[in-house]
Amino acid sequence: MTTTTVVHLLRHGEVYNPEKVLYGRLPDYHLSDRGHRMAEMAADWFEGHDIAALYSSPLDRTQETSKPLQKAFDLPVTLDDRLIEATNMFEGMSLSAKSARDIRVVSRLYNPFLPSWGEPYQVIVDRMVEVIKAVRRAAWGREAVCVSHQLPIWMARRAAEKKRLWHRPDLRECNLASVTSLTFADQRLASVSYAEPAAVLYGDGPVVPGA
Repeated sequence: MTTTTVVHLLRHGEVYNPEKVLYGRLPDYHLSDRGHRMAEMAADWFEGHDIAALYSSPLDRTQETSKPLQKAFDLPVTLDDRLIEATNMFEGMSLSAKSARDIRVVSRLYNPFLPSWGEPYQVIVDRMVEVIKAVRRAAWGREAVCVSHQLPIWMARRAAEKKRLWHRPDLRECNLASVTSLTFADQRLASVSYAEPAAVLYGDGPVVPGA
């Protein structure tokens, strides 16, 4: 008899970042007021799901996104470094159109397939696959939520769908507080689905960027 287990990858909510810094793994970047509402809406979306385990990246914004889920399902949050944001050599910088003339930026853009400016895509996939397998075991026959970041979630999805890892960042389908769900039949990936519980908060303009 087949056992179905679902691992949901939840991206954190909007971050308060008025200076538009590429914050990456920097500490003390917290959810904005809208980000907290997004986290609440994501938790509401999971109502009725059989959530047995809750994991989070150790960064502030992901832990804050996990709190409504922790309260809703009365579960401890397991912090796992494998869910953390990718490293990026532009961390702490405020990138703009002028960056195209900044030698610190241009000198790192020589290989978009790796990418040359940050953690290799395959390394991200390897650590995400490891944690997804561990979480699947922990929630066997039920469901689990992992709160993570856009690029790690997108890499996990592209690998799951057997797509090439290099891509256009502006075409990622992984908005703020979105849910990418991996459904397993025993240990075999059966399907990948995507939902945006907080889409109503995105507004008419572009989605607020975040990592």
